[in-house]
Amino acid sequence: MWLKKHWLLVLIVILGFILRFVWITRVPPSLNWDEVSHGWNAYSILKTGQDEWGKAFPIANFRAYGDYPLPLNLYFTIPFIKAFGLNTLAIRLPHVLLGTLTILSSYFVFLGVTKRKDISLLGAFFVAIDPWLLFPSRFVLQSNLSVFFITTAVALFVNGKFPLSFFAFGLTLFSYHTTRIFTPIFLLALFIIYRRELLNFFKHKRLLGTISLVILSVFLVPLPFVLSNPEARARANWVFLVDQSAINHIETWRQSSKLPPKLARLLYNRPVYFVEKFAQNYVDYFSPQFLFLNGGTQYQFSVPGWGLLYPVNLPFFYIGLILVAWRAIKKEKAYQLVLLWLLLAPIPASITNEKYAVLRSTSMLPIPQLLSALGVFWAVDKIARKWKVVVLAAYFLVLFGFVEKYLFNYFALYRSNYSWAWQYGYAFMVDYVKLHYKEYDRVVITKKYGEPHEFLLFYWPWDPAAYRKDSKLVRHKLSDWYWIDRFDKFYFVNDWDMPRVAGGEWRVESGETFSCAGATRCLLVTSPGNYPSDWNKLKTIFFLDGKPVFDILSNYETKN
Repeated sequence: MWLKKHWLLVLIVILGFILRFVWITRVPPSLNWDEVSHGWNAYSILKTGQDEWGKAFPIANFRAYGDYPLPLNLYFTIPFIKAFGLNTLAIRLPHVLLGTLTILSSYFVFLGVTKRKDISLLGAFFVAIDPWLLFPSRFVLQSNLSVFFITTAVALFVNGKFPLSFFAFGLTLFSYHTTRIFTPIFLLALFIIYRRELLNFFKHKRLLGTISLVILSVFLVPLPFVLSNPEARARANWVFLVDQSAINHIETWRQSSKLPPKLARLLYNRPVYFVEKFAQNYVDYFSPQFLFLNGGTQYQFSVPGWGLLYPVNLPFFYIGLILVAWRAIKKEKAYQLVLLWLLLAPIPASITNEKYAVLRSTSMLPIPQLLSALGVFWAVDKIARKWKVVVLAAYFLVLFGFVEKYLFNYFALYRSNYSWAWQYGYAFMVDYVKLHYKEYDRVVITKKYGEPHEFLLFYWPWDPAAYRKDSKLVRHKLSDWYWIDRFDKFYFVNDWDMPRVAGGEWRVESGETFSCAGATRCLLVTSPGNYPSDWNKLKTIFFLDGKPVFDILSNYETKN
């Protein structure tokens, strides 16, 4: 009965799932280093109860490379690794499902706000097809969890399911760094807007009210202690708006200023710089340039040259924003919720030094889709009845044209042209090394493309307990990053430390030297052309655009 009544919503959800699932192991073209890190750490916890650094069941953060991501994705991934093994499907499928379920949660948010099924269905359709939600939900990202749990929490909240809502809000604090800023502020806003409803709930439903308070306490009380931990702040230290580069700029501006020294210090200082840059960043997240034209600046988080929303919805988004603001001013609580959600969401992204940060601004989702749907229906309502069908048909024809062009670009051109941005080639390299592993005494691998040890651990896959107990494991910390220089018979060498002459000395970053001379059989995986002159090339691995990524060579083959 429910399916029959909501058949169009079911079709939209199915469409969203298909768009997220098709070719999931091929597009994006390969796993990146964050994906394999999350995957192998989840595998390690599944097998041993500890992450790769030996920490048992991490709760607040796990170390990874020293960026200390949040752990919820690890535990969400473990059942899929148990079911499918450690592979691309197992670690990406959870995010496909989260992205799909976000469509459903969004519908109930929209319905709770607008009380209109037609607007809610159109908004859910936009959630299913918009690049901002489609692109990230096809690979491993912590933000996929935060978007789902925030949306689900609000859907439960507007429908009066407060204990479950608070639980979902609590989970956001362990899903993505930005939500540790956004969620407490947003909860405070909700308590202010709905204070009468919440007081009435706590007064008349004491058991559920007590459960709600316990849930909030469990998640929020430890938060200040979690955030005070240097591990929790490690990522923020790298990306905070006022970093060392900003400080250098401030000093340069002071020294080059022709103003009196005291006035120069008043104009050029950290607080002024922070406020100015924050304001610029904040406004940029509502700009057509970011939302509809060019999107983000990182090739792994959006298709270059494509906005995060389809251009056909540009006017409707801003119309919807005006409508929401107007109804919020008229003290309609649901629209006050939407407006505050939208206004608070870019704050975490705005205090970082990355311009147009696609992932850090995902707390805005799915509000842009609701605004677009509101704008479309407002415009349709202004059209004479006899022209409504024609105008709607023209609108959807243009929309489908943008969707078709985007999907072709993403599934065909992007995969080929940007495989280099996805550390493509590691899977083939590990397959080759594993096949010839027993033939060599040492395997030397370049660090040029980032963290080769993690790809070996994932694709092999390497036994977690054996890895942690390996007496040859060499780790060191440099520039707030944890580097692996060797384990087992593998040595990881910077590209610039590769000897170019026969008989040259080999050195890892922590200072240890080793030799590939004499009877020592060495296999070398290096960047193209970067190897000693007397080594024999065995294989070259290529990016999907035909450019070489790895040369694989052997000194043993040369001698024989």
